[in-house]
Amino acid sequence: MKNQLLTGPYYYGMKDLEVFKKSFIGENQGKPLFLIRFEKITGISLTDFLDLIRTEFYACLDLEDITFGFHYLEKQDILLMGIAPLFEWNIEKFPNIENAVGKFQQESMRLQSVSFHFGVSRTQSNFISDSDEVFDELFRSSEKNLNDNLVRWSWTYYNKANTYISGSVHEAMIQPTVIFNPKDKTFSVKGGEVFVGGGAYVGYKDLINDIPSDQDLNRIELLILEKLIVACESAPGLLKFNISPQSLIDTFSNREKVDRLTKLITTKDLKTENIRFELVEKPYDDSKFPLKDVCLAFYARGMSFAADDFGVKSQSHQIVLDLGIMIKEFKLDPISFKFKIEEDQIKFLDNLAFIDYCKRLADNREAVITAEAVEDLDTLRFLMEHQIYQFQANILFGKMTVSDYKRDFDSLHSIHEDIVREVLTDKILSEKQKKIGNLFRVASEEGLL
Repeated sequence: MKNQLLTGPYYYGMKDLEVFKKSFIGENQGKPLFLIRFEKITGISLTDFLDLIRTEFYACLDLEDITFGFHYLEKQDILLMGIAPLFEWNIEKFPNIENAVGKFQQESMRLQSVSFHFGVSRTQSNFISDSDEVFDELFRSSEKNLNDNLVRWSWTYYNKANTYISGSVHEAMIQPTVIFNPKDKTFSVKGGEVFVGGGAYVGYKDLINDIPSDQDLNRIELLILEKLIVACESAPGLLKFNISPQSLIDTFSNREKVDRLTKLITTKDLKTENIRFELVEKPYDDSKFPLKDVCLAFYARGMSFAADDFGVKSQSHQIVLDLGIMIKEFKLDPISFKFKIEEDQIKFLDNLAFIDYCKRLADNREAVITAEAVEDLDTLRFLMEHQIYQFQANILFGKMTVSDYKRDFDSLHSIHEDIVREVLTDKILSEKQKKIGNLFRVASEEGLL
């Protein structure tokens, strides 16, 4: 096989791994990348197998706008095939590479022309990681997928994660954050929390919680973060992204990664002061590299942090104490504030004391308190009575696409409290609001604005 190695535009990097990395990964930054690993190729020469791939397998893909190339690991007898799109693939037309290789394998075995084992790996974004890191991840994932395929056809969880964050940027969704101005008694949208879009997973937490702990969660979180920042290009207002403290520590203790992420943010026409990382409630170990030091690097570049699911007994409370003024937002679940005094007087008084404690903390840090998942008017009134004026309120807004958010942002402001109350208390209008999920739109259509 050594004498059969080819050169030319279709076989870049066949002999040189660094050339392969540069051409396959470095020159396709941010695009979906596929690495196909072929092992135990028998019944055919390498040259003929390469020609077979370029004809038969290419036909299986049914794609014209792709670029591909090869690298042969002679000692291990492994052929690597890299595939990248020339342009951005639409989610509706996104190819199922593994199925294509599987069909190619089955047809080859049926015709007894060649036998081989294969593994497929994929990465959606590679803005922050360098070519070596992306290649190593693809290489490991392709090996695991190959081993899985020896038992049955199945994507690794890493590829499963990619499935839900691939495709067009319009998949990203945003849950608007609404702020109440007590002086003029109006509600306005100031920003929102950005989520992975698509059907099977409607939020970041669902995706992460579904992936076993032995998978590379940090890499998956990094992919999601890159994808969502790309999707938010030129978006106005405060944009919030979930990330676990451990992923911050493991990924961004490398200061070069902080610089790369900052560069990605600015090249997407976003302001660093409008970027906020929500530190989710997950255990972390910062004995080797302090979380505070990582966060300081981001804070120095204008970014801030929020404590998600904040509570006295939660680990996020320790984060608040450690990070101090870098925490600019406490996110509270108002379901714990629904106890009425006649139902449970002790819990009711405890909740009032906790709200007061949060407000003092917020004042000390010039931070805000955001009540999440406000589902009913009574809860909204209760929070406003206790001077909590910022909400991710499903009764006001459901999730919307980032593209719709960008288009409508300038109009989503200064709706009077009386109009909000009218929509939410009127039987017909409240049902319409539940269906549409956009209070501004309902009020506009009803001529109330």
